[in-house]
Amino acid sequence: MPDKNIKLLCGKPLIAWTIEEAKKSKHISRVIVNTDDEQIAEVSKKYGAEIFLRPKNLAEDLTQDLPVFTHHLLELKKSGDLPDMVVDLRATAPLRGVNRIDEGIKLLIDAGKENVDSVRAVSAAAKHPYKMWKIKGGFLRPLFTETEEGLKEPYNAPRQILPAIFQNNGAMNAFWPETILEKKSMTGDRVLGLVMEDWESINIDSELDFKLAEYIMQSRKKGVEH
Repeated sequence: MPDKNIKLLCGKPLIAWTIEEAKKSKHISRVIVNTDDEQIAEVSKKYGAEIFLRPKNLAEDLTQDLPVFTHHLLELKKSGDLPDMVVDLRATAPLRGVNRIDEGIKLLIDAGKENVDSVRAVSAAAKHPYKMWKIKGGFLRPLFTETEEGLKEPYNAPRQILPAIFQNNGAMNAFWPETILEKKSMTGDRVLGLVMEDWESINIDSELDFKLAEYIMQSRKKGVEH
């Protein structure tokens, strides 16, 4: 989806929904949009965000998150602005509200730096991994032949008896700067989960996701109005 982050969703650019919720948080002191795109920067400033322009070599299609966050935090450290905590909010999760942002932040604060490295928002997995297959030489091979609990052939078992599995939803991650700068990781080893509902976990990767998010937003607005 070209220009996805500034495409209008229910009358506002997609990224605006995240900026506005972040600014409502009682814990967040600065809202910074990290981008290499001048259009995204311009729209983000309009909705009240600071802009951090990243170098082009950190904005390629296959660029991973860790070098982007490492670069940004090192620049903040140079200027004496290293934050106590980093809250990573993706523009592609417009249905995540400030209540979830603050909930995740509080989880990390309450746990403490000595006990937890990060908090990651998750939702129930859309497809259960124990039901997945690979193909080798034309034949199906199960991804897992046994569960951690010892259940054989989980791909033939009713889903209801399989362990609950969660997936990243991209809605919010919170972590200490040390997790990035010292542990060289986006999560660290000790990760708390913030479990969210399916409807608020929509992550926009395609036109279909976009239409679904728009439908949910409109439906919820009508529900409030009536």
